[in-house]
Amino acid sequence: MCPVIFVFILSPLPGGSIVPEKCDPYFSPNNPKNVSAHIGKSAYLKCIVHNVGNLSVSWVRHRDIHILTVGAYTYTSDQRFISLHEKDSTEWTLQIKWVQKRDAGIYECQVSTIPVKSLFVQLYVVVPSAVIHGRSEVHVEHGSTINLTCSIKYGTEPPAYIFWYHHDMRGKVAVVNYDSERGGISVITVKAETSSSHLLIRRAVEADSGRYYCSPSNADVAYVQVHVHSSKSPSAIQTSRGVVGNCRGLTILLTINLTYALCFVGHTISSSIMITSLLINCIIYFI
Repeated sequence: MCPVIFVFILSPLPGGSIVPEKCDPYFSPNNPKNVSAHIGKSAYLKCIVHNVGNLSVSWVRHRDIHILTVGAYTYTSDQRFISLHEKDSTEWTLQIKWVQKRDAGIYECQVSTIPVKSLFVQLYVVVPSAVIHGRSEVHVEHGSTINLTCSIKYGTEPPAYIFWYHHDMRGKVAVVNYDSERGGISVITVKAETSSSHLLIRRAVEADSGRYYCSPSNADVAYVQVHVHSSKSPSAIQTSRGVVGNCRGLTILLTINLTYALCFVGHTISSSIMITSLLINCIIYFI
């Protein structure tokens, strides 16, 4: 609000009359500096300015210095941008319909003083995304069950559908077929405040290896890499970043220890041949 105490100055008008000095325009401290909007919805960027008088209030997109609105008028061919202002109101609101990812960024509310006064507002666009629980790589044993769960983050409404895609080791990409002749494939989809989909593949075989994509109708996709191993060894069934890498690390360690033993401890030739044989078997088995 304008201060209660007035400062008077002598007016240069004839007759020596005295007029009060006017208050300059100023932005309300209640203006939001950060605004979030979900993709496809409307965003409202509010600018509250007091003591505007005959001056104009404009909205400018900062990334390309594009004037979007001046007062109640829109100065862009993009019809998604609308100026909202009621007569005698202190609020000038920029509405952006059907928000897109590229709309994210800084917007500037300007008052046409000399120099101009500016208020900057950061717009964040929230994009729903799919998330597959667990690690980015899954290792399972031949004949066991592949169990994948996908949920949607930041969704404002349940998706119309959630599809699963399989990118197999031959490079073929296809929708997971729940009615295939192999059987044992099922999907359970729960549409709620946080929607989710559960993919179960029973009696997994090597052909089930590959990358699996969770693709909701209203969110970005997520994927996970699945490896199906024919080995019965528990060491091969790990949800880790790769058994081959672990085996090679073990090979290097044992080779160094063996060299040290041969040079300084004097192990027999027969024992060295046996250990080397074990290492070779390990490499062939995992690779």
